[in-house]
Amino acid sequence: MLVLGAFSSYFPMNPKPTSEPTSRRDFLRSGARLAAMTGLGAFGGVLANRTQAEEWVWQIDPQKCVRCGNCATKCVLEQSAVKCVHAYAMCGYCNLCTGYFEPEPNALTTAAENQLCPTAAIKRTFVEDPYYEYSIDENLCIGCAKCVEGCNRFGNGSLFLQIRHDRCVHCNECAIARTCPTEAFRRVPAKQPYLLKTTHAH
Repeated sequence: MLVLGAFSSYFPMNPKPTSEPTSRRDFLRSGARLAAMTGLGAFGGVLANRTQAEEWVWQIDPQKCVRCGNCATKCVLEQSAVKCVHAYAMCGYCNLCTGYFEPEPNALTTAAENQLCPTAAIKRTFVEDPYYEYSIDENLCIGCAKCVEGCNRFGNGSLFLQIRHDRCVHCNECAIARTCPTEAFRRVPAKQPYLLKTTHAH
C-alpha cells in the first residue's frame, strides 16, 4: 500500500513549477504532445482501414477507471491491447514521478529496483533541472495500471489507460469489459476511438 508520507518530502500534491517553464522544456513538451497525437492519428488510420464495416469500438473512460489490474489479465490477446498513455499537458515533469518510482525508492535513478513498472515500459529522460520527461514504450506495456495508480493517487493524473485499436481484435463482447468493476469500458464511434484525458476533464 502506498503511503502519502513517503512521498511528501519529494512530491507536493500539486507540483507546479514556481516559475514559467524554460523554452527548452516547452519545446520538448510540445514535441512530445505532437508525437503522441501523431501516434494517435496513425492508429486512427489503421483503425479506419480495419473497421470499414464497424461503426463502434470499445474504449476506456479514464474518469471511471479505478486501475483494478483486469486490463492486463482479462484481454483475449496474450499481451493486452490496453496500454498506458500520457497526457503530457497535465504532467508535472517531476524528479520524483509517483507513476515511475516504487514507493520509497532507494534512489531517484533509472535502476530497475527503483521502477514501479514490472516491464520497465516507462522511459525517464532528463530535460533540465529539475524536470524529467516520462514516455511509454507500448511494446513493453502490459496495461497493468500500476503507474496509472501511482500517478493518480499522488500526482497530476497524467497517466491513463486506453485501448490501442491497432492491437485490439474488436470482440463483439469485450472480455475485459465483462469484468470491469466500474463499467469504464464503453462503445465509442470508430472515427473518434480515443477518450483522452485533459486538464479540464471532470
